[in-house]
Amino acid sequence: MGAEARLKEKNITLPRPATPVANYVGAVRAGNLLFVSGHGPLRADGKPSARGKVGRELTVEQGYQVAREIGLSLLATVRASLGSLDRVKRVVKVLGMVNSADGFGDQPRVINGFSDLMVEVFGEDSGRHARSAVGMAELPMGIPVEIEMVLEVE
Repeated sequence: MGAEARLKEKNITLPRPATPVANYVGAVRAGNLLFVSGHGPLRADGKPSARGKVGRELTVEQGYQVAREIGLSLLATVRASLGSLDRVKRVVKVLGMVNSADGFGDQPRVINGFSDLMVEVFGEDSGRHARSAVGMAELPMGIPVEIEMVLEVE
């Protein structure tokens, strides 16, 4: 089953692709790799749907949900770039950045919200990926999570 069919089966709807908030593009293709810019939890109007530090204003569970939301936004950008998610062969590498309160160390659990979604959409073989999940002192606009990824594509 392809990624587009999995989305339909699981009743997952993607948002409109995010508009870059500065001087960059959402994704760049180089050969068979698609480099997708960092995405945060932004509404259609470009304003954050969530703000704050995980471990202070947000719980791990709330951070997990934000990471999943960002995953949906990243998938929307990928679909807009490729025409279909079925052109993704594999999620290769992910960088998850968590706006962390002092002493917070559960960044991997937060970024699992994104990683679990990728396995749901692309399956175990193509959706599991290499990953870094790191804590940051601050993120743009006070967002709690930012995620970027590299995909192998057809």
